[in-house]
Amino acid sequence: MVKRTSLHGMWSSRFVFVLAVAGSAVGLGNIWKFPYMAGQNGGGAFVLFYLVCVVAIGLPIMISEIMIGRRGRRNPIATMRIVGEEEGSSPSWGLVGVLGILAGFLILSFYSVIAGWALSYFFLSLGGRFAQATPETIGRLFGGLLGNWQAMAIWHTIFMLLTIAIVARGVERGLEKFVRLAMPGLLVLLLILLVYAVIAADFAAGWKFLFRPDFAALTPGAMLEAMGQAFFTLSVGMGAIMAYGAYLPEGTSILRTSAWVVAADTSIALLSGLIIFPIVFANGLDPASGPGLIFETLPLAFGNMPGGRFLAPIFFGLLVFAAWTSAIGLLEPAVAWSVETHGRSRRVAGIVIGTVIWALGFLTILSFNVLSEFRLFGGTIFDNIDHLASNIFLPLGGLFITIFGGWVMCKNSSADELDLGSGPAYGAWRFLARWLAPAAVLVVFLHATGILGRFGLV
Repeated sequence: MVKRTSLHGMWSSRFVFVLAVAGSAVGLGNIWKFPYMAGQNGGGAFVLFYLVCVVAIGLPIMISEIMIGRRGRRNPIATMRIVGEEEGSSPSWGLVGVLGILAGFLILSFYSVIAGWALSYFFLSLGGRFAQATPETIGRLFGGLLGNWQAMAIWHTIFMLLTIAIVARGVERGLEKFVRLAMPGLLVLLLILLVYAVIAADFAAGWKFLFRPDFAALTPGAMLEAMGQAFFTLSVGMGAIMAYGAYLPEGTSILRTSAWVVAADTSIALLSGLIIFPIVFANGLDPASGPGLIFETLPLAFGNMPGGRFLAPIFFGLLVFAAWTSAIGLLEPAVAWSVETHGRSRRVAGIVIGTVIWALGFLTILSFNVLSEFRLFGGTIFDNIDHLASNIFLPLGGLFITIFGGWVMCKNSSADELDLGSGPAYGAWRFLARWLAPAAVLVVFLHATGILGRFGLV
């Protein structure tokens, strides 16, 4: 096989690569979605099953995606096509790259809008708007934001401009410099909030809720939710990890690097729970309040607890940082494709692709106000975009990636790229990538699309 070099530059070290991939994986899914899902599904038993799924499903898929990315050294579409042809298979595998880039494209269009909510809440908290708040006050604040499409558009625009600015600068001057600052900053904010949760909130209750399993609460539906969250939280299946893998230097252990990324991503999700639930319990609030946990329940807690005016901006700043690092990973594959395919500079590609995604985001914005009554297939425009990207494109992309890594790439190719020889570590990855991970992702896909429920299996 001809060893290729990336056209976009390389990460300077394994440490930077771990920061970048962890930054792409760590986002609203860890700090917003994981805590409320754990809250809705009984806490400890859900968390335990989630951890098992991260190792058995998420890790082998991530290893596969990084391996394929480094093998091809191009954007996800070209990488899948090139490696597929080298393995004696069809160039049509490039369509898997198309699927991933489209998923990231659609997800970023609404992800940026939700990140805009966090940005708005950051400035609201700086102004002390949550102080002595009542549920009605917080409800009016959030409802007022969702009902004001102009305000949502402003925050969405600011967030997309921040994202485009980093990606347009390239791997070394943009992505690498940013993650070197952003990820340690994110960790510092987490630790400040964790210290508060230990000292001033009901940390014992939060710990018990997260880590003392009640298996009676672990329903088949909760298990499927845990499997889905374990898959989605690592950002696999959307091309970001493959694109980042293309910039990974030769000789860097993919297995060890992936393990570090998974450990970092999972730790941040658990730390978020250990921050949020003690605050929720200390204020007598409901841990199962669902998606409103971050934007309605926690502001109420911050507004009525000692030090809340200081802690609220830290928390929402953390949320913005996490969303920003993920958004960069979502934009990168499409920009890399544009640079390689159309010969554009990164700056032009970033502006063009980012502008199209920004414009698409207005469909999500209007879904909460002007077009809230418009229904398609039983949901709003936002519901349909989210469903198409998250429940169809993303799991299908992950499924095909792990099938490609485990079945299409021959044993010699995958062993060479992973540099594990034929030992137990390679054997474990190959078994999980060929059998368990594809089966699990297929089940998640069937559950997310409602097929399992239609047959009464959940």
